Amino acid sequence: MTRIDVRKTHKLYINGAFPRSESGRTYEALDAKGDFIANMAKASRKDARDAVLAARKAFGGWSTRTPYNRGQVIYRIAEVMEGRRDQFIAEILAGGTPPKRVAPCVDASIDRVVWYAGWADKYVQVLGNANAVSGPFFNLSTPEPTGVVAIIAPEAPLLGLVSVIAPAIATGNTVVVIATENHPVPAVTLAEIMATSDVPAGVVNILTGSAAEIAPWLASHMDVNGIDLAGVTDPALATELEVAAAENLKRVLRAPSGPADWLAEPTLARLEAFVETKTVWHPIGV
Repeated sequence: MTRIDVRKTHKLYINGAFPRSESGRTYEALDAKGDFIANMAKASRKDARDAVLAARKAFGGWSTRTPYNRGQVIYRIAEVMEGRRDQFIAEILAGGTPPKRVAPCVDASIDRVVWYAGWADKYVQVLGNANAVSGPFFNLSTPEPTGVVAIIAPEAPLLGLVSVIAPAIATGNTVVVIATENHPVPAVTLAEIMATSDVPAGVVNILTGSAAEIAPWLASHMDVNGIDLAGVTDPALATELEVAAAENLKRVLRAPSGPADWLAEPTLARLEAFVETKTVWHPIGV
């Protein structure tokens, strides 16, 4: 018996749910040979606004959790990713990544989530400090999350995606992510993992569609506190986004100046990218 081909229409991931785009638009995700893989929701300006609202609503609860608990939640993401390793390999292989690189990229992605989970309750000790001051005072500096961060994900289908999401949420931020338009299916699978692990609704929101269309609205949104341009390769678009971000003094993380090697070992730079340092003076009792 010949079965009917069940063609998927993947949805957006906003506030822990999977809505269709309010515009009703879709586009086709194709494999390396140009053959159909799935229909993808094409996010609109309204979808981006809904995602920012969800991220802002989730920020208070997520940012005030203990760093240890955030690390536990992020580690749970890695656990569920491990169970869907074969699915990720098949999806990335269909996207055209050379076969020899696929499994190492998936394994590195899972390992990277574990790496950032481990740093969730340690980065404060490294990035913060006690300052030597004159007078009978304690002077302490500690990093705090920036807020809602918009991220344009890089082309690397999974490794690039987790490399920008994991450090942002490890430090207590909530995120709105525009997945790469050319290889969006692994991002949807990651969204399904977020929904079925312990990540609270709204902490991670994933949009599919055109970054050139959606990103300017996120860059100019007054309730977005930072923007990561990791996946922006067009200098004109990068400049447009930086100008828009300046309107409310968003923190901007520029894309790498040269080709990014996402297989390179992670560093604390991305943990530091979206935190603000608060310094407190406290008198020393007699």
